[in-house]
Amino acid sequence: MSNPFEDADARYHVLVNDEAQYSLWPAAVACPDGWVVVHDDDSRSACLEYIEKHWTDMRPASLVHSQDG
Repeated sequence: MSNPFEDADARYHVLVNDEAQYSLWPAAVACPDGWVVVHDDDSRSACLEYIEKHWTDMRPASLVHSQDG
């Protein structure tokens, strides 16, 4: 069985959690608790592009708020 997270031909979602952390997620796998879909059903490369464009601060949101606040 191949790794569903590395299949270049599969469809993916981009997920985000409450800490503003992003994840590439196989569309065929249920979204885990605590995460929401922010970019739906696209190619792996398009989802990775989305993550690169939108996840500009790798710090968890709670850390950002504590340092900025």
